[in-house]
Amino acid sequence: MNESSAARWKLVLGSPADAENRIAMSPDYGRMDDVLTALYDQESKERGAGLGGSSPRVSRWLGDIRQYFPSPVVAVMQKDAMERLGLNQMLLEPEILRTVQADVHLVGLLISLGRVMPAKVKHTAREVVQRVVQDLEKRLTNPLRQAVQGALSRAVRNPRPRYHEINWAATIRANLKHYQRSYKTIIPEKLIGFGKRGQALKEIVLCVDQSGSMASSVVYAGVFGAVLASLKAVRTHMVVFDTAVADLTQDLQDPVDLLFGIQLGGGTDINLALTYCQQLITHPTDTILLLISDLYEGGNSAELLRRAAALKAAGVTFVVLLALSDDGAPSFDRHTAEKLAAMGIPSFACTPDKFPELMAATIQGKELQPFL
Repeated sequence: MNESSAARWKLVLGSPADAENRIAMSPDYGRMDDVLTALYDQESKERGAGLGGSSPRVSRWLGDIRQYFPSPVVAVMQKDAMERLGLNQMLLEPEILRTVQADVHLVGLLISLGRVMPAKVKHTAREVVQRVVQDLEKRLTNPLRQAVQGALSRAVRNPRPRYHEINWAATIRANLKHYQRSYKTIIPEKLIGFGKRGQALKEIVLCVDQSGSMASSVVYAGVFGAVLASLKAVRTHMVVFDTAVADLTQDLQDPVDLLFGIQLGGGTDINLALTYCQQLITHPTDTILLLISDLYEGGNSAELLRRAAALKAAGVTFVVLLALSDDGAPSFDRHTAEKLAAMGIPSFACTPDKFPELMAATIQGKELQPFL
């Protein structure tokens, strides 16, 4: 084994793999070893190493991991530091918060710390959340808008459109067979129009579980909810819940305000949330209800199932997202998911990149089997 390979193995296995320090380390490898030891080497921490509670030391460590490791690895190390070293409490210092690599998980943590966050940190925290939200909007807004608008134009046809209501792309495609060579044009025998401008063709209710385990899903749901609320052909409601229900529909114009209005943590009463959502629904057959929850009910499970059955029977398109995140396979209540599936209410996890495609399929009434 050459020296470079031996040094990399020492980084992987930690200091106990070379207790006598026989393996020579380059300066960069040595510093990488130091930052890994501070987080993962329990024996070294017992000898006085680690991050401790010093803000300057933590800031230097956060800067070092960003220098020596790629972004996906930095995100994992930050998460481990929050769990193993109590870094979440250290984030209540502005100088540390400015150093941390901002991502969805950090936004979730800041939301959960909102109630204990000192005033001096709130402005910095808002800047961090704003930065993450803007990045998500750049990546996700156009795909969702295009998918939803396209699905609505296909799902709803206006057979007698006025001039400004004509869907020219669809009209041309439908009348290509009527192309007149002599005139070099198409004579449209059938006009295809959009629904009337300003008409709410679909009503979407996002019912989001704000228990601590759903943090990433809450962040993505807030961004997607704001995008949907910007579409005139869709009427969007945003409801969040734990053991109480909060209607944040009025905050959809600003997803940052919306996220800071959420209180992560606490218990779960899905039945109470569905009771509230049921009162919002005025046209069941034109309504899509997205329940974003891991289905661990802390309230009345039997009543939850009865209410879900009633919503489905009324004609509501009811879909359960067990997670809306990139965090991998979620933990969820399989018994409740199976009961809902028997009613024709599918339950599955969805990544943010797949959400636009899911919404388009749901609006058009397509089978959601490919997402299961």
